[in-house]
Amino acid sequence: MKIFNLILVVIISGFFISSKPYFKDETNSLEIERINFRIDEMKSMLNGNSKYNSKIAFFVDMRIPSGKNRFFVYDLQNNKIIDQGLVAHGCGSDTGIKGELKFSNIPNSNSTSLGRYSIGNNYNGIFGKAYRLYGLDETNSNAFKRAIVLHHYSAVPYEEQDHYISRSHGCPMVNEQFFKRIEKIIDSSKSNILLDIYY
Repeated sequence: MKIFNLILVVIISGFFISSKPYFKDETNSLEIERINFRIDEMKSMLNGNSKYNSKIAFFVDMRIPSGKNRFFVYDLQNNKIIDQGLVAHGCGSDTGIKGELKFSNIPNSNSTSLGRYSIGNNYNGIFGKAYRLYGLDETNSNAFKRAIVLHHYSAVPYEEQDHYISRSHGCPMVNEQFFKRIEKIIDSSKSNILLDIYY
């Protein structure tokens, strides 16, 4: 019986590992655990809520270094990542300790705020097209007041790299090529897409 249970555990574990083919081999198992937890939370929030898009959501894992892909476009229906790219964090989130960030919801902190955001209407700003973000949690409730928006910037590289990328004033700032891809998804959605920034 113990052998049967052991085989069953191995088979189930293998299933969950193989059902996440979108992660690269070097992906930390904690990264997988973090995003899976956030996906489950997102699905619970969206269940029966027609206000937001229940098919697609965006996730940003701030524990991943900024030189690596950490902005994920997730297909909630087919349970897979369909796109990913680099994203900057706010300069106010730096701690001086490599790999550690801090977060703030305070105006003029220049920090990234954690939590779920509703992606609102677009407008043309100093970086071109950008999307207004509305914080849905206590940790990011000042997003609109702080003018935290989703936008692109030429200094954000397209390819992954070993060093850190440029920082923002608190906005999730992405590469222009990547922005064009997510822009199509946002603009074609009939309901607001949610963005979850976590750590």
